[in-house]
Amino acid sequence: MDRMTNTTVDTPLAALLTNKRRVSALKALGVLTVADALTYYPFRVTDPVPVRALAEARFGEKMACAVDVRALRVTPMNARRGYRLEVLVDDAPTAASRAMQPRTAALVFFSHRKSYVDWMASRLRAGLQLVISGDPSTFNDRLQFTHPDILTVAPAEPPAAEPQLAFGEPAVQPQPRLRYDVDSVAQGLARATRPRPVYHANSRISSEHIHETIDQVLRLLAGEDPFAASPVIADSAQFGEQFALGEAARARLAEQIPDVLPEPVRTAKHLMHRAQAFCAIHEPQSVADFKRAIETMRYEEAFVCQCALLMARGRAATSNAYACADVQLRDGYIERLPFALTNGQREVIDAIGTDMGRAHPMQRLLQGEVGSGKTVVAVAAMLQAVGSGHQAVLVAPTQVLAEQHFHSISASVGGRVPVRLLTGGMKLAARRKVLAVAASGEPCIVVATHAAFSKSFQAPNLALAVIDEQHRFGVEQREALRAKSERDPHLLVMTATPIPRTAAMTWFGDLDISWLTELPGGRKPIRTFVIPEADAHMMADMFWHIRRRIDEGERAYIICPRIEPDEAGDEPAGEPDTPELLDDAALGESAEPRPPLHAVVEIAERLQSLPQFRGVRLCTLTGRDDDAAKARIMADFESGATPVMVATTVVEVGVDVPQASCITIFDADRYGLSQLHQLRGRVGRGGTDSWAFLVSRAEPGTVAQERLEVIAGSLDGAEIASRDLELRGAGDVLGDAQSGGKSSLKLLRVVQDARMIADARASAQELLAHDPDLAGHVQLAGAVLDFTRGNEQYLTSN
Repeated sequence: MDRMTNTTVDTPLAALLTNKRRVSALKALGVLTVADALTYYPFRVTDPVPVRALAEARFGEKMACAVDVRALRVTPMNARRGYRLEVLVDDAPTAASRAMQPRTAALVFFSHRKSYVDWMASRLRAGLQLVISGDPSTFNDRLQFTHPDILTVAPAEPPAAEPQLAFGEPAVQPQPRLRYDVDSVAQGLARATRPRPVYHANSRISSEHIHETIDQVLRLLAGEDPFAASPVIADSAQFGEQFALGEAARARLAEQIPDVLPEPVRTAKHLMHRAQAFCAIHEPQSVADFKRAIETMRYEEAFVCQCALLMARGRAATSNAYACADVQLRDGYIERLPFALTNGQREVIDAIGTDMGRAHPMQRLLQGEVGSGKTVVAVAAMLQAVGSGHQAVLVAPTQVLAEQHFHSISASVGGRVPVRLLTGGMKLAARRKVLAVAASGEPCIVVATHAAFSKSFQAPNLALAVIDEQHRFGVEQREALRAKSERDPHLLVMTATPIPRTAAMTWFGDLDISWLTELPGGRKPIRTFVIPEADAHMMADMFWHIRRRIDEGERAYIICPRIEPDEAGDEPAGEPDTPELLDDAALGESAEPRPPLHAVVEIAERLQSLPQFRGVRLCTLTGRDDDAAKARIMADFESGATPVMVATTVVEVGVDVPQASCITIFDADRYGLSQLHQLRGRVGRGGTDSWAFLVSRAEPGTVAQERLEVIAGSLDGAEIASRDLELRGAGDVLGDAQSGGKSSLKLLRVVQDARMIADARASAQELLAHDPDLAGHVQLAGAVLDFTRGNEQYLTSN
């Protein structure tokens, strides 16, 4: 009883479920609490199940039927451990109503646990009416249903009690009193034939068991016993007939799952109550109900997202920042550059300069192709801050990239400005020295990794924070930088990850957006080819081409998704540089098992045995290499001592080798297009001709093959990102959020839902104009707070 009265959306599932294996399996899917379970959405619903007589059964097609139990028996299985329950049924009433001859069938249940078989048998007895739903098959020339869904039907009159003797022991032990699932055959058929939700599952838990768990938590939230049938209430359809809730239970469910959307917004958009939507998603009465409920939750996500971004923008507009108006140092740096800035770079530098000259913090997103010159823009902005007597920090996502930025910036400013490096791998004495300089307020540039977010880093004179590769950082870390200074620093966020313009305006709505679309002079387009791995002739030609480029003094990357071969399966091994690979649904391929993914160790050995690489030294680079090893490997690669590098996606960000002209990506059909575009950008940075080879095992005519054709035919990152999102079908713009990511955005689709997002933004603006702090909308304020706790980092993770 305590579980029924004390369950809330924050209750851990471990406190509710007695099956610890199921708790563990759900945890692997990222489902730890009741709220996680409710928002673990099905990716589709099945078609309604037709009602048929047993004589109309079609093998391979699910059906529903009302039957009578004739007999049942439990027997041990001889061939293997376990037990078997066999229930003999006939459909005389159903067959008569359809003017057909009645037939018999066997309902069969197997389990290695006798307790399960005994429990199933205890629900049944001869003469009981059932409604069954399942796939018919044959065994020994008899119609059979294996593990069908069953609903027990309450008899019109309770069965008569067995006669007992006046004295002594009962002649017959009384049978336990049965609890029935439904009150009538009509009610049972209505439940059995409606659509069923289908969830992303794995080898540890089935879609059916996920659905069963969500059913139980919804009943507990409503104060109902999840293991007992409930009486039918005539008006219970509001929250789904499955739960058959009375007024008190429905009121409790609405109390436990309060609406996030303001009532006027929900009414104007004809959306469901939040509790009603969850019930309609997890136990829909019809496909139309399911779609309407999904639309409700999708709009809620859009509304919460836009409220969060608009509120962040409003806070920034009212806070104080250091006004950085001195551009003399910046302009001197630009004049000394050995190349001319592109028009786009000049426009962005001017816009940043204007923003930084104000006493309110700049908040700007700079999106540009790999090699479009974002770093030059960032250095110019940092020199404007230092020239105005303040500090600037540039935060990079990896130590390799931070060190490269440190060396390149130090060389470009020519000692005119102090440049400091701060990383987690530094010796303690050197680290303390940099921390002391930052804390002193001395005007300087600090190039840092995540160490800039630590409590020990304080920069009271910080006027500008530059964050490189936004998708590696969450909004929470961005906010942490604002607490480092006596005033809010100006913020410049940079990313080379292709983001569709509609997506950028949606997800980075708290930032002004600048685009760098021109490549600096001398950069040549990268030629991209899709190479079927089964075509031995094309593979050989590709390797001979790479050898010729090496002989010309150039370098080549060979990229693999894994570090070591693993015949056990395709799942990533949890390495820091493991890419987010696409699943079968996203690839659009058949259910045929695929060969294992290629690995660095395997491909390095294979290349060494090929005649094309005879006499060529290879190196390998993975996320397992420590910082010293990475530095040594990169130095040998740049010098040409090892001109071929076999690596994981650790090279995706922050590796800049001008001599690199070729990149070969194995299992390219398994990557997101945005990540392929990022990897492709590792070559062609020195003005030479460059090539990208996408080695694929995709089946012809599949979505996977179409995706590769998109990237082979375009160098426009925004176009590639838009096509990538469109081709993912289910609209999982957040990457594989259903596999454990803690993002609260699981339904919203950037491309398909652009109009909905625009509408939600307009409604959010209207609401915030009257209630800027959401003081009158407590539930919405809580949802906005949840959103701002790092959700945004998932938006471009692939």
